[in-house]
Amino acid sequence: MNRPKFSLGSWAFSFGPFEKNPWSFPGFLSYAAEAGYDGVEINGFRPHPHPDVYNTKEKCSELRKQIDGYGLGISGYAPDFTAVPPAEVNPKEYLLEIEKSLNFCNAMGIKTLRVDTVSPPNYLELETYLQRFDNLAKAWHSAAELCKKHGVTLVWEFEPGFWLNKPSEIKSIVEAVDHPNFKLLFDTSHAHMCSVIGARHNGSKEILANGIVELAEHLKGHIGHFHLIDSDGTLHDNETSTHTPFGNGNIDFERALIALRKDVEPLEWWCFDFCFCPTTEVDAKKAIPFVENVIKKIG
Repeated sequence: MNRPKFSLGSWAFSFGPFEKNPWSFPGFLSYAAEAGYDGVEINGFRPHPHPDVYNTKEKCSELRKQIDGYGLGISGYAPDFTAVPPAEVNPKEYLLEIEKSLNFCNAMGIKTLRVDTVSPPNYLELETYLQRFDNLAKAWHSAAELCKKHGVTLVWEFEPGFWLNKPSEIKSIVEAVDHPNFKLLFDTSHAHMCSVIGARHNGSKEILANGIVELAEHLKGHIGHFHLIDSDGTLHDNETSTHTPFGNGNIDFERALIALRKDVEPLEWWCFDFCFCPTTEVDAKKAIPFVENVIKKIG
């Protein structure tokens, strides 16, 4: 198995345990370079690069020079769409925010834009569920088309903390969006929680007998971006997946990577996602040799 470029998500140093005292973006860049990463994935939530702040080519050019100065590339952008849940707002509002982030991506040379449903996984009456599902499919189809015009791939990160987190729902919405420029962001921790634990599933839990391996098969051909991290089978603050340091959780990464191989081996980047992990500063340095060893075992 070929080793791709490895990036580190900057949100790990601004969310959760770091929220009250987030690292500066230059401080994060210095850490990522020193830890041996090939690049970074940018958190678009303040104080990290927000499209309302980096809203000119000149500002973006300076930021790009700063990142280049550390010898780092950029694997993707994960901006803040909290104010515009795509299943609930007017599509025009959502597309305006997408376009704003696309302008940043283009100025920075970023080719992957990350989104989620924003909406919590609360119970919905059938009529409301179907209406929102249709709204979401149409919004993401339009967003994917707009991204295509900008040369950027739109990727959706499914997780327990947001609406549509059952395996069948994940596949159904991708098929409903029905756009070649719309792909899934497969996060190993979220995948474990959605397929093995059935975390925050409404109604009956939808558990897959073979967990991540079965989910990978279920979603084959739809995966366009990849986040790696372990899972101990718990939720962080009863909301979304606990991102556990590699080797401290329950994921068999050899089996997972073999199952995902056809979809993730061709990708240029794999991103290491330590969101909400209090020991990131120590454990993100151990992550690269851990995954490299798994790749070596696969052969």
